Amino acid sequence: MNPRCGRDKKLRRVRQHGRIGRPRKPDPPPASRPRLVGAQLPLFDMARDFTGFTRKHANLANPWLAWARYVAHRHGETRGWAPRVRCDVDDALIILLSGHAEGDRVSYGEMFPVLRARGLSTERTAEILQMLELFVDDRRPAFEDWLDRKLDGLGPGVRHGVEQWTRTLHDGGPRRTARAESTVWNYLNRIRPILLNWSTRYDHLREVTRDDILAQLKSLHGEQRRSTLIALRSLFGHAKNTGTIFRNPTSRIKVGQRQYGVLQPLRPHQVEQTAHAAVTPAARVLVALAGVHAARVGAMLALRLDDVDLGNRRLTIAGRTRPLDDLTHQVLLDWLRHRRERWPNTANPHLLINTHTALETQAAAGDWASLLLNKQSASLERLRVDRQLEEALTHGPDPLHLAVVFGLDTKTAIRYASSARQLLETEIECDTVGCDEPKGPGP
Repeated sequence: MNPRCGRDKKLRRVRQHGRIGRPRKPDPPPASRPRLVGAQLPLFDMARDFTGFTRKHANLANPWLAWARYVAHRHGETRGWAPRVRCDVDDALIILLSGHAEGDRVSYGEMFPVLRARGLSTERTAEILQMLELFVDDRRPAFEDWLDRKLDGLGPGVRHGVEQWTRTLHDGGPRRTARAESTVWNYLNRIRPILLNWSTRYDHLREVTRDDILAQLKSLHGEQRRSTLIALRSLFGHAKNTGTIFRNPTSRIKVGQRQYGVLQPLRPHQVEQTAHAAVTPAARVLVALAGVHAARVGAMLALRLDDVDLGNRRLTIAGRTRPLDDLTHQVLLDWLRHRRERWPNTANPHLLINTHTALETQAAAGDWASLLLNKQSASLERLRVDRQLEEALTHGPDPLHLAVVFGLDTKTAIRYASSARQLLETEIECDTVGCDEPKGPGP
C-alpha cells in the first residue's frame, strides 16, 4: 500500500543483487491538526467495517491522514522504530483515516480485525491515535471478567460487599492506595471458599459473627491461617468503614508473628545450572546482578543507562552506588555491545530492553526476565537471597553490616543474620560430633 515499504518480495530480491534501484520516497510533509470547521453530528452510532478496504479507497489527501502520518513519522524517529514498523503503522493509518471526518473516533473493536488480518501493528497504531486524541479503547478489562467469575455463586448481599471491597483494593479510594493486582487476586482467591459457604446460610455480611471467623480459622495453620485472616480483616475492615456492617467480627483476633525457617544456601550444581542456562547477553546480566549484587528483579529492570558508569567502575542500583567487579563489568560490556548492534536507534533509556520495549520508553516486564532463565531451580530471587546469606556467612552474622552493604531494612537484616548464625553453629557441631550433610530445601 505504501510504496516506501517495498513489500514486493520479488522486487526486494532483485534489489539485494543490485540489479535495480528505486529512490527512497520522501518523508511525509509537515502537517498540523486540521482546523475545526464544524461537522454534522451522526444520527446513529454504528461500528465501521474496515476489512473491505482496498487501494482504491486510499485518500492520501485527507488532512487528518496527512497529520497522522506526519506525527507517526516523527514519533517513530524519536522512538527508534525500525523501517518495517514505520511502514506498518503508515499502512494502518491509511486504512483507518482515509475517510476520516471531523468528530470521528476509531475504536479498538473497529481497528483490530483489519489490522490483525493484515499483520499490522495494532499497539503502535493505537499509540499514535491516542496521541492525536482519535482513539477509543472499548476493550473490556480482564479484571472485570475475572471478578465476575469469582463473584459467581455468592449471595446478593454478600456479593455486594465483596465487590465493593475488591474494587477498592484494585482501584483505590479515599485515603486508600490501590494494591497490586496480584494482591487482589490472592486475597479474593483465598477467602472465596469461605464466602461461598457463608452464602448458603447468610444473606448479608453483617450476619457473620466472630464465632464464624474462628470456626473457619480452626482448621487452618501456619501461613495459610495467617493469609486467610489478613484477607478477612481487610474485607470486614472495609465493610465497617463504609457502613456495610455495624461491627467487625475479626477485631481482636491476632494474626500472630510469621515464623520464618532457616534460610539455606544454594548447592553449587544449582548455581552452575543457572549459569549455563544464561545463554543470552541479557540473561547473563540478570544472573550477575542477582548473584553478585543481590539486586531484585524490579530494581534490575528499572536500571537506566545513566546508572552504569563503566569508566569509574560504579553501578547504582535502587539509589545505592556500588563498586563494579570484573565479572559484572565484562557482562555489561557484552550486553551494551549487543544492545547497540541489535537496536541502534532505540530511545529507551533503560539498561535492559527487549524487542517489545525497544520501541517504547518503559521498562521490561518481570515475566520476561523469568523466562530468560527458563524456570531454573536457582531463580533470580534465590540467587539474590543466596548472595546475601553468603555475605552473612563470610563476614559474620552482623545485621548492621548486611544493612549497609545491601540496603536491607532492620527485620530483613536480622533474619539473614539469624539464619547465618544457626548455619554456622550447625557447622561447628558437625565438625565436632560429625553429621551428615543437611539436605534441606533452599530459601
